[in-house]
Amino acid sequence: MSESISSVGVDVPKVLGLTPSFGFGDRLGMATQGHVAALEEAGAGIKGIFAQQSIREMTRTNRSAETVMRDAQIGLKKEGYTDVWGADADHLKTKEDVDLTVAAGFVFFTIDPSDHVDQKADHYAEEELTARFENVRDEVSWIEAYVDKAIEIWEGVDIKFDDESVMRAAVKYGRAINVAIELGQYIVEQNKKAGGACELEISVDETDQPTTWVEHYIVAEQLIKSGLPMVSLAPRFIGELEKGVDYKGDLAALEESMRGHAAIAKRLGPYKLSLHSGSDKISIYPLLNRTTEGVFHVKTAGTSFLEALRVVAIHSPSDFRRIVRFARDHYERDRATYHVSATLGGVRPADDISDNHVLVSEYLEHWENVPELKGFTKPGRQILHCTFGSILTDPDLGSVVKQILTEHQDTYREVLREHFVRHLEALNQS
Repeated sequence: MSESISSVGVDVPKVLGLTPSFGFGDRLGMATQGHVAALEEAGAGIKGIFAQQSIREMTRTNRSAETVMRDAQIGLKKEGYTDVWGADADHLKTKEDVDLTVAAGFVFFTIDPSDHVDQKADHYAEEELTARFENVRDEVSWIEAYVDKAIEIWEGVDIKFDDESVMRAAVKYGRAINVAIELGQYIVEQNKKAGGACELEISVDETDQPTTWVEHYIVAEQLIKSGLPMVSLAPRFIGELEKGVDYKGDLAALEESMRGHAAIAKRLGPYKLSLHSGSDKISIYPLLNRTTEGVFHVKTAGTSFLEALRVVAIHSPSDFRRIVRFARDHYERDRATYHVSATLGGVRPADDISDNHVLVSEYLEHWENVPELKGFTKPGRQILHCTFGSILTDPDLGSVVKQILTEHQDTYREVLREHFVRHLEALNQS
């Protein structure tokens, strides 16, 4: 572990096991104090993962794994935080990613094999599905173990593994499973060399189509059989979990689907069911708690950046206007790697909104206008969310944001506290 990390004077992150957990992603390295304040007020047994960043986020913000860890620890020290906490190296795809994050002291590693998922597998007709299955048959050894199998996950409800569902799972996830196992074994080896414990999360959420119960069962069982210390799995749930806004979809149908995923996690593990893109998904938090019986992980990131822009709007409305204009200019390019539906035509430009309060309402929203147990929904949030990297690395605007947050750290702490208390209170309801 880096000497610069241990010199901060705060305890190092630990593995959290099956304890319910909440990931507080911080793209600026200035949000931990607000995160801690919210968790201490409303966490009710949920543990915080305060250092959480993906390689993609680090690249877009010009930060390193060591910087992410150190900034989190500095925030913890300022708050006098002494409870156990975690650190998540998010969306890892390569051994180089692993090396960087192990060296920085991360203990929770999220494997993202999405580059090896066949995103079109759900739509293949029988002839094409069969042909593509033949292409992966030699790479998967588990087909016969599942065909014609039926597993009861609760009374009267079975998961049925017929020929087509197993073939489709092999085409969709077969190579991704192999890649995840290989990278997971490397993570375990590198942590042993470093003398530390680790835990793994498998992310299969970044797909166009939902993860079926059959697919979840096969992916999880194969990873567990490989001996990996899998503590959580993030499926792609039904409905729309877009960045920066609340869940879009049928809550009753989601709860039924989530109940099945939770039953699989309990049967095969137990391991935690993980909700990615969890920022602002307040309407589904009680469902997650209820269906998993408190064995869950939630991952957030972009929402803390948006709250940083709220601080800019409070203390320098003119700079917030400039950020909105800049974000609109960069949105079409920056949105390419995100699952969002906002369009520039669907949100008024800053120059068409003279009132500063209304501008914030359109691009960030105000809690006073949001019903209880609901999250934000305005599409303007996605325009700002997707352009975080361009904003923060812009020589002018990036410096402005950081300067305002430095001068008004108390404001940032308070808006984050209020924001995440609402998240955590909803998550603790069942």
